[in-house]
Amino acid sequence: MKPVWLALPLLTLSACAVGPDHVVPDPVLPPAYSAPAPALPVADGLWWQGFQDATLDALVTAALAGNLDMAVARERLVEANALIDAETAGLRPRVDAELDAGGSSVLSGSGNAGTSASTGLVLGFVPDIFGAQRRRIERAEAQRDALAFDQDDIQRTTVATVADRYIDWQRSRARLELLDTSLALQQQTLDIVERRAEAGLSADLDVQRAAADLASTRAQKGNLEIALASARRDLAILTGQAPTGFSGLEDVAVQLPDFAGGPASGVPADLVRQRADLRAAERDLAAASAAIGVAEAELYPALSIAGSLTGDLGAADRIVDDVIAQLGAALSLNLTDGGERRANVRAAEARARQAALVYQAVLLDALGEVETALVTIEAIEAQSVELQRAVTASEQAFDQLNALYREGLASFIDILDAQRTLISSRQSQLESRASHAKAIISLYRALGAPVSPDPDPGSPT
Repeated sequence: MKPVWLALPLLTLSACAVGPDHVVPDPVLPPAYSAPAPALPVADGLWWQGFQDATLDALVTAALAGNLDMAVARERLVEANALIDAETAGLRPRVDAELDAGGSSVLSGSGNAGTSASTGLVLGFVPDIFGAQRRRIERAEAQRDALAFDQDDIQRTTVATVADRYIDWQRSRARLELLDTSLALQQQTLDIVERRAEAGLSADLDVQRAAADLASTRAQKGNLEIALASARRDLAILTGQAPTGFSGLEDVAVQLPDFAGGPASGVPADLVRQRADLRAAERDLAAASAAIGVAEAELYPALSIAGSLTGDLGAADRIVDDVIAQLGAALSLNLTDGGERRANVRAAEARARQAALVYQAVLLDALGEVETALVTIEAIEAQSVELQRAVTASEQAFDQLNALYREGLASFIDILDAQRTLISSRQSQLESRASHAKAIISLYRALGAPVSPDPDPGSPT
């Protein structure tokens, strides 16, 4: 028993854990974004509700409930919690039960035949002297937290993608509706030119030009229908449904939703709290830091304690005979391994530095996404004013030239140019409205806006 007691002083070291303690990064951030916040009132409630579109609200609700990427993320979190339990079990002794039985018979000579049986308990315990197991638990918990934030980030991107694709779907429908209006306008022009040509007032070349414009516009319908089907398919997949059985969009009005408010863009420091992907990167850094301690612990001695309590199964009046208790300890110390363990430490340190760089990269990307969204919104808002003027002016110009052409006071080239300008300006205005809605979505995505009433995303559970 004496060697056991000689090893016990090592247990007094179990309060320490080798390796660096993780320090949460405190990045130096600018006090404000360079681009101004959008000149919109701050929307109340969940951000996509600012579009005031019941169909979009229903699609987001369906995605939050049925999106398969989110379901996978939830199962990864369940797995991570189970791995924490498994690592925590390594701090506790392990006890196993054993039962042995055997028999013998005399084949020749004068021996004794009989049976024998024994039972016992086997104890195994590895004290966490240098904190390797605690660092493993710390790493597992940090990895679990990172997965929790990853889950929130998947929710953030899924909701934004649903909103973005819904805008694409409505834009394609509006483009098709505008295309029908343009086709009717061009058909009307072609009819006028044909009548004038029959009366000898217009050249056949004018008829051919009008017919060519009409055919060119009609040819755009195929691409718009493809875009419409693509957006519808994506919305089905995002909500966890098969595209063939996707329903809920049949009776929706053709209307690009306008945003009723805007986000409070805040300051760059808010991103550290709001962006789930940034918080996940910080937790990945914490896990990498803990892994250094796991690797460093391999440089130190390891103590293991083993014990057993066994007894022979006797006759019926004596269930157990000859109870034997054993307890022992083993101390292992690495003398030489060719530098493998120290190389593992250096590798763990390099992975931690990589995680720190990834954190910085995610932060810079987040700042850049917000800046880009703010600049885009500002530019589109200025553009929309000019586009409205262009639409108004082109409508007036076309109406005036159309009247003059009917009276023979304007050339066909003039009315054809006016018609093209009107169609182009209407298309540009529609695209601008869609781009503005998508830029608002991008800004909310970049800011890490929550997708649930809980203002603190990614609280690990």
